[in-house]
Amino acid sequence: MEIYQTLRTLLFKLDAEKSHNFAQKILSYTRALPFGDDILLKSGGYESPHLVQNICGMDFYNPIGLAAGFDKDGQHIKALCALGFGFLELGTVTKIPQNGNPKPRLFRHIEEQAIQNTMGFNNLGSAALATTLKYQYPFCIPLGINLGKNKEITEEDALLNYQKALEDVLDVGDYYTFNVSSPNTPNLRDLQNEAFMEALFKMVREKTNKPVFLKIAPDMEYDEMLAVCQKAIESGASGIIATNTTTDNSMIANPKDGGISGIPLRDKSKEVLFELAKAFHKQTTLISVGGIFSADDVYSRIKMGASLVQIYTGLVYQGPGICADISSKLEVLLKNDGFENISEAVGVDLN
Repeated sequence: MEIYQTLRTLLFKLDAEKSHNFAQKILSYTRALPFGDDILLKSGGYESPHLVQNICGMDFYNPIGLAAGFDKDGQHIKALCALGFGFLELGTVTKIPQNGNPKPRLFRHIEEQAIQNTMGFNNLGSAALATTLKYQYPFCIPLGINLGKNKEITEEDALLNYQKALEDVLDVGDYYTFNVSSPNTPNLRDLQNEAFMEALFKMVREKTNKPVFLKIAPDMEYDEMLAVCQKAIESGASGIIATNTTTDNSMIANPKDGGISGIPLRDKSKEVLFELAKAFHKQTTLISVGGIFSADDVYSRIKMGASLVQIYTGLVYQGPGICADISSKLEVLLKNDGFENISEAVGVDLN
């Protein structure tokens, strides 16, 4: 972690998107070295039977996943696995390849330990992702695929757009997440309504029996959010991923355009999880995202009702050792509270 803090100073001198692309190249080059995987595992690897869970028929070595957005096109899964993630969510991918929004579109807010982005689902398309994963799947940890709507597709054609993207990747994912909550595709969040949830997940259940999740925004009114999530669950969703980035620019001293992630999102993400857990704990699977940087962050989400968590901005600010650091300290927290397995701690604060 200390080495990364020095390297981070250099990386942060670069434009944020160029730095992101450079970090991906470092991962690829490291794996290409003799004993490259050993180098990555030394930084991120940590195993403990106390952290193992089976959720929705999938085996997780630990509860820490990589959120969608880091590896949109599935080109770095082996290196990311070596960093100690318990699962990876790839994408967001769309049926039709698209370039995303004009640059610059990725910004750091270093004082707040936040990132703001208006990427706009830049990706090579769902067919390209399927080709990339074809010879690597099944993988040693669960792979999720996050699916989005193409920018030019109308709301009336959104369902078919999601369907065609899903059909491309049905044979290369362990679970699928439907992203209707990005703030960077015009009017996408309008799809967060009960009618579309019913149509979407009924369509999905005609296509696959694999686990499928809804990813929601943190900016909805809670009554509306709960109604939308209830309809998704009734219509076949296996769980809810909460949350996407926020559009609340009051959290940042000098905001840019796009959704905000990182420490400023922490409290809002926890509030959303609390409302979801009160309504749906033991009824469905909850995955918490937003402002997770430490073992204490993870443990609080677990006790609030999340079975799994995802990180992204924490990786950027804390570095490649974040999974090992969280996992080792999380094991201690569990033992201190008398839990033999992390599953025993899920939702204990709700009792």
